[in-house]
Formats: sequence, structure tokens, C-alpha cells
Amino acid sequence: MMKYNVLVLTDHSRHSDQNSIYAILDEMVRHPQCKRIDVISRGIEKNGYFFMGQDDANLFGTTFGHQFKFTEDSYHFKKDLHKVHIKDYDIILMRLPRPVADSWLEWLMKTAKHAVIINNPLGIIKTSSKKYLLNFPEQCPDMKLCNSISDVLEMAKNYPIVLKPLREYGGKGIVRIEGGKVDTGNKSLDINSYLTSIENDLINDGYLGMKFLKNVRNGDKRILVVGGEIMACSLRIPAHGSWLCNVSQGGQSVKSDVTPEEVDIINAIAPKLLAEGILIFGVDTLEDDNGKRILSEVNTLSIGGFPQAQKQSGKPIIKMTIDKIFEYADR
Repeated sequence: MMKYNVLVLTDHSRHSDQNSIYAILDEMVRHPQCKRIDVISRGIEKNGYFFMGQDDANLFGTTFGHQFKFTEDSYHFKKDLHKVHIKDYDIILMRLPRPVADSWLEWLMKTAKHAVIINNPLGIIKTSSKKYLLNFPEQCPDMKLCNSISDVLEMAKNYPIVLKPLREYGGKGIVRIEGGKVDTGNKSLDINSYLTSIENDLINDGYLGMKFLKNVRNGDKRILVVGGEIMACSLRIPAHGSWLCNVSQGGQSVKSDVTPEEVDIINAIAPKLLAEGILIFGVDTLEDDNGKRILSEVNTLSIGGFPQAQKQSGKPIIKMTIDKIFEYADR
């Protein structure tokens, strides 16, 4: 049986007691194929040059043990810091929230090409932009990449639309455009002023325009997928008077089950994501105007919600996920 040294890249300064990393690593350190886990945080000042992509940067971490847990003072991330070398690790597990620059992901792939990186940095670059959804038109609502104000206005002539920045997350920056008005979820803006304010972003990067679905109030469903297998799912219901379902935007998460059409969605996209080195991902679905679940988001950078999904489902999904990580490394 192959045993692995694991390096975890995270940012403790962005954690809460709900962060998945503690439960995931507590299960991983018990696994018979785990030799050692060291945790490196972007929130440790000494690691700053590494997370800027400097080739000769020193790297400092702490060894994960069963007493390692979240604390307000980040005690366990600062205790017993020691210098580590990235070449000493067989598996690199990334649990980094944005911002994460594409240039840094490319650098990490080059620097750690000896290791299995979960998820593959080049795969993340390709799949974590909302533009990636354009590869799955049959599974998504009507959508269009908008690179100008006229693109947005032309699309909004046909039906209400949702406009999404390509690299944001957690519902940030998403607006609804309907009847010449822009709705941010908690206030209304003048459409001309708003579009003028984002014109440079439209030209330089683009926004994804997507048909607004009136059944959004029935909730969006987050489905956790590991190695092509559905682990669990939960339904996120928007707060009263809002159309944004993200928990960070006031939504509420409740237990749910996948529908047959959602199974079809996962079966269609999982092989393509696995081919890009994406082992762990999250999918969000919404009800279309006919009540059928369709794809609205794919998340491949730092997927959370595992402890909560395990509690809701009653299944040992964290252990199942760790098993799949080591099976993937074996392959």
C-alpha cells in the first residue's frame, strides 16, 4: 500500500468554524495511506513570497494532528511552524479561496509538477471561469458571453437576464436586468449608469449573460461531486424578498435529493472535468420555467460544505471523499 505525504495550501485568515478543511483533514490523517499532513497558510506572513510565485521563496507550515482545530486566534496555524520543501510532498491539496491569480496557478503547476495536485491548477484556470458553462449549452439556460454594453442590451430585449462576472464567487457582482432596471438583490440601479460603470470589465474580460429563471425562488441546489460520483446535495432557498440563493447572500440551506435530470447533468460534465484534472467540484442547478432542473454554475477551486452535507445526508461523505483522493493518487 502506497503512503503519501500531503501538503495542504489554505488561508486561515479567511476561515470560520464552518470551514470544511478541519473535518476533511481530521479524516485524512486517519487514513492508512496518509503518512503525514503539513498545512501551509497564505495568512502566515512568512509565506507571502511563495503565494506571489517567487521561485526561491521559503515555505513555513505546521503538521496537522487530531488537536488541530479552528480558533479565533489561529493558534494551530502558528504553533510549531517549521520550514518545509514542496518537493517533499506527493499530494498537494488546495483549499484556497479567491483571489487566486491564473499566473500563480500556472507557477504552482510548474513548481510542483512532481506531485498530484487536487484540483489540477491548469484545470482550475480553464473551468473556474463562468465562461466554461458555454461548453454545456444543452444543460444550461439560454446564455451568451457579453463583451459590450450593446451585447447586454440586445440580450435583455428578449427576456429578463442575470449578468455574472466571470471570476467572482458566492453571488458577488451578480445582477438581474429587467425592464430597463438593474436589481442587485437589495437595491435598484439605473441601467445606463450601471453598464457604463462595468464597460471596461465587459470589454477586457466579459460577463456571462443568462436568462433569468422565474422559479429561482424555489431555490438553487448545490451538488457535491468527487471522482464523478455524487456525494450529497442541499437546496439553498433565497431570503424573503430576494432572488439570490447563496448562503453568503442570506439564503438558507436544507437537505435535498438529486433529480434524474441532475444525474444526467453530472454524467454529461463529470468526464470532461476529470479529463482536466478536476477531481472535486460543485454544481449548482436551478428550476427552469417548466420546473426542470438545469445547470447554472460549476465550482472547481475550493469546494466547501462537506461537514454540513454529511450532517444533512447521514452519509460518511468525508471519508468517501478521502478514499477517492488516495485512489486518484494511486492511479
